Amino acid sequence: MNQLVDEDLEKIEIELLLEGIYRHYGFDFRNYAYSSIKRRIHHRLQAEKLSSISELQGAVLHNYALMERLLDDFSINVTEMFRDPGFFKSFRLNVVPILKKYPFIRIWHAGCSSGEEVYSMAILLYEEGLFEKTIIYTTDINEKILAKAKKGEFPLHLMKKYTQNYHQAGGKTAFSEYYTATSERVVFHPFLKKNIVFAHHNLATDHSFNEFHVIICRNVMIYFNQTLQNRVFHLFHDSLSSSGFLGLGNKETLQYTNYADKYEEIDGDEKIYRKIKKC
Repeated sequence: MNQLVDEDLEKIEIELLLEGIYRHYGFDFRNYAYSSIKRRIHHRLQAEKLSSISELQGAVLHNYALMERLLDDFSINVTEMFRDPGFFKSFRLNVVPILKKYPFIRIWHAGCSSGEEVYSMAILLYEEGLFEKTIIYTTDINEKILAKAKKGEFPLHLMKKYTQNYHQAGGKTAFSEYYTATSERVVFHPFLKKNIVFAHHNLATDHSFNEFHVIICRNVMIYFNQTLQNRVFHLFHDSLSSSGFLGLGNKETLQYTNYADKYEEIDGDEKIYRKIKKC
């Protein structure tokens, strides 16, 4: 019985912490998956050597530096260049031929993390002759990670893995042609950033800011509960142009959402969908 009481009390503490963060800072994590957010809160409790979630709440509301550390915990920044190469290969084969017919292209990468997949898309579009007529809008909730993405710098030791991904995704040249290497890091060539716009955007609270031909949001919504997922799918549907494309992560699906019947599958395995054009 005491364990149930403790669990109920902990849930109340977590709800109060998230409500306080939303009211004071505007970051809305109230509809993130409970088990995931709970793990990250406990990680921050241990790191700060605090004894309770209530104590963490008081500290966070009076210390923005601590809020930033907690925001880093809540922001899931697991990514890589050409992550899941099959997705990029399918995009190249199934979506690019249609995009080539457009006079200009707007793409939204939502929840871009540190930018690896955005630069991957820029390279793919460059190789397909589409980059010059494309603007890639790149957004994330975490401004610190956005600043990192803008730099286009990544550890050198990851390039072997990224090169393999690039070639599996249908890359057409030597991957090393796109960056300059130092002893520890690589810097991607500035021309890849020319048509990328980096901006802060919160999927939980912010609204549409343009009409897009493609929206890519991969491995972000697995951390949202059903309510927030439906909210984001509504946002994406409103933001997509007629017959626009939506790309999700391999663990995500349109099934069981309010928008399952509003898209057709382009590649079910790689989670690429196309908005059904209204008659």
